Amino acid sequence: MLGLKLPTDPRWVNIVEKNIEEILTDHAFCEQKATSTAISLIVGFPEYTELVQEMTALVKEEISHFKMVHDKIIARGWTLGRDRKDEYVIELVKFFPKGGSRTTQLVHRLLYAALIEARSCERFRLLSEELKDKELAEFYKNLMVSEANHYTMFLGFARKYGERKEVDTKWHQLLEYEAKIMSNLGKTDKIHG
Repeated sequence: MLGLKLPTDPRWVNIVEKNIEEILTDHAFCEQKATSTAISLIVGFPEYTELVQEMTALVKEEISHFKMVHDKIIARGWTLGRDRKDEYVIELVKFFPKGGSRTTQLVHRLLYAALIEARSCERFRLLSEELKDKELAEFYKNLMVSEANHYTMFLGFARKYGERKEVDTKWHQLLEYEAKIMSNLGKTDKIHG
């Protein structure tokens, strides 16, 4: 369903389990960045009324996910660590050239967002199935559904605002590029790392 070309190696969960505190901190910041992305789409493309409506709802949902993750951190006696660079996203956003029409810029941002959500969904599924910590496994199972909905929403908007055939071509090219990025990741305690 997600279309990802390279699945995460299940051994990634072993890395995560050795440092749950780090993955929760990274996850919290991923939720914060997803909130920021939705806000930036509102600010950058206010003339797209349906997008603004959906992004407004997404801001509320993503910040509530941030709080849920932060609450898990506090419940375990930890404090939120510092944000770290997301090498996955840094590499991903190099795919499309800068510039182009406003519509092209919007479509590219929507495709990036769709792919990030798809990869998060895939990682959350893996955590829900493989984590020995059953409370966290259930937590990630519930979040996995939200990520899948976000993925389809972003991809749907890209197809709505761009020319469908061109958007689908770009999407498949981006998926291939993302697989190359992922071949070098999956070795750290990060949601996308």
